[in-house]
Amino acid sequence: MAQATARHILVSTEAKAAELKSAIEGGADFAQIAKENSSCPSGRNGGELGSFGPGQMVKEFDTVVFSAPINVVQGPVKTQFGYHLLEVTSRS
Repeated sequence: MAQATARHILVSTEAKAAELKSAIEGGADFAQIAKENSSCPSGRNGGELGSFGPGQMVKEFDTVVFSAPINVVQGPVKTQFGYHLLEVTSRS
């Protein structure tokens, strides 16, 4: 079964997610941005979500995590929780 590790940043607006993505693409540290901005408890750990398989996350999240290139920030991805920036750190 496929497994992935990923990290994410959760914010309430698409505009904020886009702003943070631009900062990261401009060289800002993903983990630091997560610690300062993410409303998810994982933000304290730089957005790290650990390892998980298909179907363990919400559908919109799952679709991106199991198809996106590794180490490329994706998003904003809208879910019932808000807007996510996602980065897949490994997949097997």
